[in-house]
Amino acid sequence: MLVVDRLARAFGNVAAVRDVSFAVPRGTTFGLLGPNGAGKTTTMRAILGIYAPDAGSVTWDGAPIDLAVRRRFGYLPEERGLYGKMKVKEHVVYFARLHGLGPRDASTRADAWIERLGLDAYAGRACGELSKGNQQKVQLACAVLHAPELLVLDEPFSGLDPVNAATMLACLRDLAAAGTTLVLSSHQMFQIEDACRAFCIVVAGEVRAHGTLAELRAAFPTRTLRVAPDVPAIRAVFAAAGAREPERTGDAELAYELDARTDFTSLLHAAAAAGPLETFERREPSLQAIYLRALGEAAAR
Repeated sequence: MLVVDRLARAFGNVAAVRDVSFAVPRGTTFGLLGPNGAGKTTTMRAILGIYAPDAGSVTWDGAPIDLAVRRRFGYLPEERGLYGKMKVKEHVVYFARLHGLGPRDASTRADAWIERLGLDAYAGRACGELSKGNQQKVQLACAVLHAPELLVLDEPFSGLDPVNAATMLACLRDLAAAGTTLVLSSHQMFQIEDACRAFCIVVAGEVRAHGTLAELRAAFPTRTLRVAPDVPAIRAVFAAAGAREPERTGDAELAYELDARTDFTSLLHAAAAAGPLETFERREPSLQAIYLRALGEAAAR
């Protein structure tokens, strides 16, 4: 298990991380979310031992992360870190050798990951000639071909088109299924909502929300109901239930926002009795909505 406990790290007078705590069980995928400057990258680099904490601790299986433990980890940084003149396969093999693999094993694993990531046609080309998306896939190959126990990914979907993002996401799911623990940050909420078991939303170096998606949704104060058609009698039912002015989402469809504690079964019966009811759909809050609420609460403090 990875445990980050009351982590704090400052750079001069700037407190990048003030108080961050979370735990990630082995073999699970964890999403670290937050706006730019929230402290996500600093937290990741502290996990990897690149930065020493000013306070708090980071442990893996109950022990501090030293160089020997760090060698069992993988890291995909947000910044491009490729040697532009080195050919793709040579680059991946080079990183494999840095991770301690022998020449034959390094070559075999490089070929496998180059094929898995759809880079076959680029294996003999210089890294600097590749698109940003393909460079990102080369970086992923370099980060995973030594089969790390923990893989830390900082904005892994950066620069990827939808097809390559889907390839990246499939690879991450395969790694998790094989037992790799993943910690990743991303601004692409829809891509990680289903991939991660739990999330931590960090704002200004502090945790603002933490838990599984189900736990985060349970704490969300409202629910959205999509209702059609738009008729005065049904509007009156929702007004009596305390709904805000609805948002129009279609020619005859409205979206109502109601308190999460509302008796939705009774509301359904009342709406059906009030008029012809074609649509009554309750929607759970998305990760995006939860994230935006956490940012809004932080701004109000």
